[in-house]
Amino acid sequence: MKLATTEQRAVLQRASAILEQLAREERAEYLNHPDLARQIVRARLTGLDREQMDVLYLNSQNALIAAETLFLGTIDQTAVYPREVARRALLHNATNVILAHNHPSGNREPSQADRTITTRIRDALWLFEIRLLDHFVVGDGDPVSMAELGYV
Repeated sequence: MKLATTEQRAVLQRASAILEQLAREERAEYLNHPDLARQIVRARLTGLDREQMDVLYLNSQNALIAAETLFLGTIDQTAVYPREVARRALLHNATNVILAHNHPSGNREPSQADRTITTRIRDALWLFEIRLLDHFVVGDGDPVSMAELGYV
């Protein structure tokens, strides 16, 4: 993946803010389909030089409550803790969650580690009746939906 310049990152951050605001205003209609979520995570995670895990917190109608970066890592890995995802979801009073992380290498294919942590997070959230709707992997091209691949 080509790293974004400072100017490009500023544009992507602004685009992400606009998309997130749109999602809040439009409420449930928007995040019931993965395309807006895909656009938001692409804007948030494209061109970074190290792995980052972002979380979109949604209410019961899939309206966006908040989006935040939860974990930062190195060029090829991020330590992710399911209990922290669940804790933050509870603090936001979210009933649904969408995860997203980037692969600075540009490879969009979910790794075995990606699939394992997705299952662990899904199971941890389920204990609190919070649903994991999707986990996107951002690399070169369109982000890959792990739900569409059957991993969520």
